[in-house]
Amino acid sequence: MVLKNRYCFIIAFTGLLLIFSGCKPKYKPLDNLKVFRYNEHSNISSLDPAFSKTIANIWGVSQLFNGLIQLDDSLLVRPDIAKNWIISNDGKTYTFNLRNDVFFHKHKLFGKDSSRFVVAQDFEYSFNRLNDPKVASPGGWILQNVASFKALNDSVFQIQLTKAFPPFLGLLAMKYCSVVPKEAVNYFGDAFRSNPIGTGPFKFKLWVENTKLVYLKNKHYYELDSTGKHLPYLDAVAITFLPDKQSEFLQLIQGNLDFITGLDPSYKDDIIDFNGQLNPQYAQQLYMLSGAYLNTEYLGFLLDENKNNPIQNIWLRKAVNYGFDRKKMIRFLRNGIGTPAVNGIIPKGLPAFNNIKGYAYNPEKAKKYLKKYTLETGDANPKIAINTDANYLDLCEYIQRELQKIGLEVTVDVNPPATLRQAKANGKLPVFRASWIADYPDSENYLSLFYSKNFAPNGPNYTHFKNAEFDVLYEKSFDIVVLKERYKLYQKMDSLIIANAPIVPLYYDQVVRFAQKNVTGLKVNPINALQLKWVQKN
Repeated sequence: MVLKNRYCFIIAFTGLLLIFSGCKPKYKPLDNLKVFRYNEHSNISSLDPAFSKTIANIWGVSQLFNGLIQLDDSLLVRPDIAKNWIISNDGKTYTFNLRNDVFFHKHKLFGKDSSRFVVAQDFEYSFNRLNDPKVASPGGWILQNVASFKALNDSVFQIQLTKAFPPFLGLLAMKYCSVVPKEAVNYFGDAFRSNPIGTGPFKFKLWVENTKLVYLKNKHYYELDSTGKHLPYLDAVAITFLPDKQSEFLQLIQGNLDFITGLDPSYKDDIIDFNGQLNPQYAQQLYMLSGAYLNTEYLGFLLDENKNNPIQNIWLRKAVNYGFDRKKMIRFLRNGIGTPAVNGIIPKGLPAFNNIKGYAYNPEKAKKYLKKYTLETGDANPKIAINTDANYLDLCEYIQRELQKIGLEVTVDVNPPATLRQAKANGKLPVFRASWIADYPDSENYLSLFYSKNFAPNGPNYTHFKNAEFDVLYEKSFDIVVLKERYKLYQKMDSLIIANAPIVPLYYDQVVRFAQKNVTGLKVNPINALQLKWVQKN
């Protein structure tokens, strides 16, 4: 029986490979199928939305599952399975009215009709599962401020918060909050990760781990375009898992992939020039998309008065902030991709960003603050060590050289990424390279890094920054529903971060994508989401 099953699998998989490789005898040629191909070099560990923690998993899950609401490319909240909602005056009760035309993907588990409608009880089940310690979802934190949730009937789902939290709708757009069918989770158990059944524009077909993943068009998907045509436009999605970024780039150039994202040193100077523009040699084949990305790259200082190191002194921290040219760093080390972070922790792409004055390059000020440090501490030869991983070595070595010009001795220690993360979380590194990618599109996500009750390892405050005024403003922001008023508080908090210098903002990242000219409808957005339901291939 085992051999027979294995033999059947090999035949089935060979058939799919023939379809997707364009072989002509018996099978539909590739040219007649609208198949979108991309590579996931970081691999995918699970297609269960409860484990959609990494970008790789999120992209894979996004094509298969839906939640109550979704974000558009401007990060505005839009209806999804919930057609509308009501928020109570105190900001604690959210009542969602669901669509009545959303089906789970067809499967024999649903009986003779092979499918069934999504009802509010499915969301109640999905949220309970997200909260279940036995499931151990990394997304359980989303519900930490939720007092209760329940299906009032088949079409109404209600969530009660313990306290008002204005960014809550943005949290619900995360793929963790996708709806899943109880029948499938109970049947597959842990294997639901590789047998996903959702409601999305595409449905799962085949996954040979580390090799290939195939989705097919969901012909019963409920969303329509502006002309009334059902989405998606594509017939299928095929994902490969080449771990090498240079090989990925070569596959794009050879026409075997429809798009790639990001820049890698192995091909960066080949595909774009020093001004961050697509090199002319590829202009006939490819086009380039770029835009703001909610990712702030920074150096963090561990502020602990019990530690005896130079960075406990604010004058030295300010000297570091003024001591290197961010514009030059972006121009020559990142080919102009990114925005120099001279405006605080809140990145471009968020409404609360308003060009607050931070630290621009000023070597004279840097030397003045270094002299203040010496007069205050008696330390005439301060030394710091920047901890990083190999991916950011060139940036840290650039900062090292620039700071040495103002009289600050700097060493750069390279650590494996996992080691760096663990040491940073456990307060072992006085100076460390870090980044913060927004989990949800609200500035509170960045400011939470500096709230005193969020000290790592129990929260994201890796610098152990503590400021009473900041904490008061942070807590007050939860009670303010009017966006403009809340943004003013965010900007005050960002100004306090700049004034106390617990970090050195380096740059605000950009999403960069390169696609074949015959691909349309592919977009960029500040959370680097990949949504293929709007994509077409000519």
